[in-house]
Amino acid sequence: MRFQPVARCLAVAQQFRGPWSRSFSAFTNPAAMAAMAAANNSSSSSASGEGVTLAALPKSWHFTSSLPPDSHFPTPADSHKASREDLGPRQVRGALFTWVRPETQEDPELLAVSPAAMRDLGLAQSEAETDEFRETVVGNKIHGWDSETLSGPGYPWAQCYGGFQFGDWAGQLGDGRAISLFESTNPRTGVRYEVQLKGAGMTPYSRFADGKAVLRSSIREFIVSEALNALGIPTTRALAISLLPHSKVRRKRIEPGAIVVRFAQSWLRFGNFDILRARGDRELTRRLATYVAEDVFGGWENLPGRLDDPDDPSKTPTPQRNISKDTIQGPAGAEENRFARLYREIVRRNALTVAKWQAYGFMNGVLNTDNTSLLGLSMDYGPFAFMDNFDPHYTPNHDDFLLRYSYRNQPTIIWWNLVRLGEALGELLGAAATVDTAPFTTTTTGLTDPTAAAPVIARAEKLITQAGEEYKTVFLTEYKRLMALRLGLNPATALPTDFDTLFSPLLDTLEALELDFHLFFRRLSALPLSAIATPQACLARAADFLYSGGDNDNDNDAEAAGQQQQRVADWLAVWRERVVQDWGTLEDWGAAGPSSSSSSGSGSGAVSDKADGERMAAMKKVNPNFVPRGWILDELIRRVEKGGERGVLKRAMHMALHPFEDNWAGREFDGVVFEGDKEEEVRWTSDVPKTERAMQCSCSS
Repeated sequence: MRFQPVARCLAVAQQFRGPWSRSFSAFTNPAAMAAMAAANNSSSSSASGEGVTLAALPKSWHFTSSLPPDSHFPTPADSHKASREDLGPRQVRGALFTWVRPETQEDPELLAVSPAAMRDLGLAQSEAETDEFRETVVGNKIHGWDSETLSGPGYPWAQCYGGFQFGDWAGQLGDGRAISLFESTNPRTGVRYEVQLKGAGMTPYSRFADGKAVLRSSIREFIVSEALNALGIPTTRALAISLLPHSKVRRKRIEPGAIVVRFAQSWLRFGNFDILRARGDRELTRRLATYVAEDVFGGWENLPGRLDDPDDPSKTPTPQRNISKDTIQGPAGAEENRFARLYREIVRRNALTVAKWQAYGFMNGVLNTDNTSLLGLSMDYGPFAFMDNFDPHYTPNHDDFLLRYSYRNQPTIIWWNLVRLGEALGELLGAAATVDTAPFTTTTTGLTDPTAAAPVIARAEKLITQAGEEYKTVFLTEYKRLMALRLGLNPATALPTDFDTLFSPLLDTLEALELDFHLFFRRLSALPLSAIATPQACLARAADFLYSGGDNDNDNDAEAAGQQQQRVADWLAVWRERVVQDWGTLEDWGAAGPSSSSSSGSGSGAVSDKADGERMAAMKKVNPNFVPRGWILDELIRRVEKGGERGVLKRAMHMALHPFEDNWAGREFDGVVFEGDKEEEVRWTSDVPKTERAMQCSCSS
C-alpha cells in the first residue's frame, strides 16, 4: 500500500518481524469498534448521586482470590508478620502477585482530590474531609484486614509481570512502587475498580529502586489521568494526591515524596503474559487468560465473534457477540476458539485507544509492554505530553533517542506490543478446537514433535496476521470519526475523499508552519462560516491560527509570512465548502431562502446562522480549550513544591475535568460557584510561550 504524505502520523514506514517468522505489515487502515466502556465515560460535570462513605463502599479481592500468590508469603498473615525489609526485591516465580503492605507514613498532607473520581468510585464528596479517607489514601489504614487477629477477607498486594522495554526483554519487572488495596464497586453503577497506591513503598518487584514516587511525577499523573478521562480517552484514574513531608527521595536531586491513589477496572497489562511466556509457564498462562475473559471482561460471551471476512474487516463493522465459550468459528487452518476471541478483544480495545491518542495529540512517551493495558487503558504516566506545535516526530521522552515512542510511531508500537502478546498466547490460539485436550491442558512442555507443532504455529500466525488487519480497520475508522467530529463534520456522512482533501492537508499545514495542534482546532470551533465566505476573508482570518507576537518562523520575512497565511487560507476555503455540505439545509433557512442576510451565504452554498451556531457548539464539545501541557504542569510543580501553593493544583484539576468550557472562574459547576483565576485561565489557554514548547522529560520519577 502506498502511503500519502500525511499518513505518516497514522502509518508506519517499516514492518516488524516476530518470532513467528512472519512479517506483519505496517498499518494505516484501522476502524471503530463499540463505544468505550461505560466506566471511562461515566464522569460528567453534573453531580450524580450523593455517594457513600469509604467504610460503606463495597469492597472485594477477586484478583487475589482467583490467582496464585507468591509462595514465599502464601498467606496475608505470613506477609504481615514479616518485617518490611523482608518484603524487598527478589525473583518471584509461579505467582501473579505478592501480599505486601504499604509503608507507614508520618504526617501526610492531602493536597487534592478529583471530584469526578470520587463520584465514579461512588464516594460522597464530603468523605475526602474524613480521617479515614486521609489515612487510607496513604496506606496507613488497611481495609479488610484485622492486624490483631491476622485475619480478614483481603490484604494489599503487588503484581508480578515482565516486559519488553524499548524493544528489548527486561525480565521481571512488576509493581515496584504500586500496591493495590482492594477492589471497590460503585453501588449506583455496579462498576468495579481496583484501587491502588503509587509511591507506597518497596515490594519484591522494586529491583534497584526505592518504592517511592516524587511529588513532581505524582502531580503530573494526578492531573493527566483525569484530563484524559474528561476527553473521553480510556485511562486509569487518579483519586487523590498526598504530600509526604518526611519523605526525601533521591533522583537527580533530592525531591519531596508523594503518593497518588489511582484506580482502574484492571491493572493487568501485556507484561503479565510476557513474564509467563519467558518462563514457559503454560498452566498459569491459561489460568490468567481465563481470568481476564471471565472476570475482567465479564464472560466469554462478551468477546467478539469471527468477522465475516477477517482479511477484510471493513465488511464486518460490528462483530457479533454472545458466542458460547466452546464454539469454534472459521475454516480449517484459521479456526478461532475462545482464546482467539479474547486476543481480538484486546486488539480492538487498544486500537481504539491509540486512535484517540492520535486524534487528540497525546503521547505516552514510554509504550513498553509492561505499560500497555489489556483493557486498552492509557496507563503508567511517565514522560507523557500533549502536542504543542504539530510535529509527528516529537517524543516527550528525552531518553528516546531513536524516537521509538514518538507521536507518529505510537500506532505501530502498540501493534508491535500486540504481536508480543499474540506470541505469549500463541499455543492457546493455535490449538483451536483441541485447546481443551492434552497436551495443551497438561503442565508438561506441550508439543515437542515438530510435525505436530507445525499446524499449531501456522494457525497462530494466521490468526495474529488477521488480527493485524482488524487492528488497522478499527484504528483508522475511529481516527477518521474523531477527526470528522473535531472538524465539525458528521461522521455518518463522511466522504471517501475527506482524508486526502481535508485531514492530510491540514496535518501537512500544521507541521510545515509549526502551528499549535490544540489551539488550531479550538479556534476553528469559534470561526463562523460567514467570516470566511470569500477568499479575501479566508486570508484575513487565517492570521488567527498563526502565533501572535512574532513567534512564527519567517516573521521577519514578509513574503514567507504571507505564504504561510495563504496556505492556511486555502485550507479554510476547502474546509468551508465541506462544512456547507454537511450543515447547509433549506429547512434552517426558512422562507427567506439562502440569500437571507441571516445565513453565511456565498456563491457555493450557505449555512443558516442557526445551523452554524449548532456546528460551532458541537465542535467546542470535542475540541478542548484546556489541556495540561508540559509547561503548565511544570508551573504547577514549581508553585506547589517551591511556592507552597495548594489552590493552583485544585484549579488546574477543575479545568482538566471541564476542558471544553470557554471559561471557568465565577461560573457555577455542580451547584457551586468556582472561584478560579481568570488571568491564569487566559495564560493556560493561549499561545504556548516559545521557549516552553515541545518540552521533554525523563522516565525518572
